[in-house]
Amino acid sequence: MIAAPTNSPDAARLVTPAMLVLWLVLATVPLWIARVGLYPYLGIEILIWSLYALAFNLVLGTAGLPSFGHGAYFGIGAYAFGLCQFDVVANLWICLAAAAVAAGLAGALVALFISHRRGIYYAFMTIAFGQIFWTLAIKSHRLTGGEDGLLKIRRLPADFGFVSFDLNDNVAFYYFVLIVFAIGIAGLWRLVHSPYGRVIAAIRQSEIRAAHLGYNVWLHKASIFALSAAVSGFAGGLFAMAQLAAFPDVMSLHQSGYVVMMTLVGGGLVSFWGPVVGVFLFLTARDVIGALTNAWMLYFGLLFMAIVLFRPEGIAGAVSAALHQHSLGALRERGNSAMRLLFGGGR
Repeated sequence: MIAAPTNSPDAARLVTPAMLVLWLVLATVPLWIARVGLYPYLGIEILIWSLYALAFNLVLGTAGLPSFGHGAYFGIGAYAFGLCQFDVVANLWICLAAAAVAAGLAGALVALFISHRRGIYYAFMTIAFGQIFWTLAIKSHRLTGGEDGLLKIRRLPADFGFVSFDLNDNVAFYYFVLIVFAIGIAGLWRLVHSPYGRVIAAIRQSEIRAAHLGYNVWLHKASIFALSAAVSGFAGGLFAMAQLAAFPDVMSLHQSGYVVMMTLVGGGLVSFWGPVVGVFLFLTARDVIGALTNAWMLYFGLLFMAIVLFRPEGIAGAVSAALHQHSLGALRERGNSAMRLLFGGGR
């Protein structure tokens, strides 16, 4: 997950030019999304799933840990938001905090059992725990509503004390999620490029070498998993607000697989922005191709296979490589031109 090298000026920044451009483009979405034939709600979904995918990529891209049950923490956050609203206090900030804390604690619990594992054993254990949480959500009818889900969740107002904003309108809610997304993406960028993030990346390269350098590999693997789960749960709380409900389906294995596909197709293994690219492509394909045929997943699956076979670095990685190759070619051409001018005289 190296959107920019650690010695790049962007790596030390809290806000990069790419972030500013992205935020400005996203701020215009409500103005044109309906005119191009897409549902305005799609913009909200893209922002929430992008935050979720970026959180997931802390584990897959930064740490190199194959987690295939991450939908559990997204769903736990959604349920925690609703239950806090119903049974504790109907305050937006407290409910969102409850979503992050509940998912983070669940992730920390799982990390205690799996952080000493590697490779396929780690992956299988993430699937197993994800299925356990999914089964509990379905069977706990009194708490979660079972297969019917937790209904009648409200979009609580964003109360700042001196002013309060109603988020029931989709446009107002979109801009609220956009602000949260902007803060979240800046925080995740700094985390990835912090000393802690560089240790996580070193563990991805070689756990043995990181251990010999004196780093507690188990603790770092457990902490990044719990942190990823917490941010995923926070995104799940936003999703519960968007859907006005929380359903066990988001915790299922195939839903967990969606975020893996989004991340890999977008290029999350080599680019910080890969998950965002993958989410945009996946959800847009769902709505555009899905309007033409119910077999839209067939076409996206074929795209996924093609990328894995021919461009394993994903779309963002392929674009980055092309730009790098172009810049090298331009630099080489300028060097050749200078040599011709220097040694070719006026001929």
